[in-house]
Amino acid sequence: MIPSRREFGRRQATNHLGAISTLSELEAEWARRLAEAEQRARTNGRGDVADYLALRALNDMARNTGIEWLLATFSAHAGEANRAGAGIGLAHTDAHRFRVGNSTMAGRRLMLSAGVRVLTIEAGWPRTPRDGIVRGGGLAAARITHFGNPPANDELLLMQNAGDAPRWMILDPAGLRPTLEEARVRQHVAQLLH
Repeated sequence: MIPSRREFGRRQATNHLGAISTLSELEAEWARRLAEAEQRARTNGRGDVADYLALRALNDMARNTGIEWLLATFSAHAGEANRAGAGIGLAHTDAHRFRVGNSTMAGRRLMLSAGVRVLTIEAGWPRTPRDGIVRGGGLAAARITHFGNPPANDELLLMQNAGDAPRWMILDPAGLRPTLEEARVRQHVAQLLH
């Protein structure tokens, strides 16, 4: 069974900072330093700085949760196809950088391959000012690419409303932003196989 976004967020193990345990060592160290900086700011009476750092830590946690859900959902659907005899190869890259417009996203990549066909899922966000921004008010950006079949590609934006789990929105050419549902993920995996 593939977890929903909300269930996935609840089922993630957390460390002492409340960050998801699937973080790389660098991301875990970043979260630790942010927490220390927030504590120093509160101790020094800088509530404004502490509030900013707390918001940043929450946004980073939402980003990591959203990216983990996206990649885990694609991996789970590829696994289901493999159990049915598909023979999909999976390759993960944790320290991946990719361009979206004029910005550079730093994050993760999952490549699914079946023969000469390749489905690539890239997700991340700008980490430094030099990297740029996520356009459209999103927390992170992602790209789903079918090698040799550009019309099947999707551009995604991670959005979060107050009190809601983060959700991936598809940047539709018509200007719409439908939510990425598992049915769409299933379609991408099926397209890889046909």
